[in-house]
Amino acid sequence: MARTPAGLVRAEPGPPFEITFDGRTLTALPGQSIAAALWGAGILAWRTTREGNRPRGAFCGIGQCYDCLATVNGEPNRRACLVPARPGDAITTQEGHGHAELSV
Repeated sequence: MARTPAGLVRAEPGPPFEITFDGRTLTALPGQSIAAALWGAGILAWRTTREGNRPRGAFCGIGQCYDCLATVNGEPNRRACLVPARPGDAITTQEGHGHAELSV
C-alpha cells in the first residue's frame, strides 16, 4: 500500500464529490479547502492581479495574505484556503478585484 498523508494518520474521509473550476469538473474530498482541492487537481493559480494580470494562488495557506482569492458560486473575493469545498461548488478564476461589472 502506498504511503499517503491520509494513510499515515489512518484518516477515513467520506466519499469524494465533484466541484468545477472554470467549467472543468474536479474531485474534492470532505474537509478539503477549495485551495487544497485545486492543488490536488494540479491547479496552482486561480486569480490574476489588478495590475499586470499576474497569476496568483495560495501563498500563506492560512488566510492572511489574500493571494488565494477566488470567485466561489458567483461570490468574488473568497479566500480559497479557508473556504471548505462543498459538493457542486463552482469556482471561477477571479480577475483583479473581482468586481469587473462595477468598472466604468
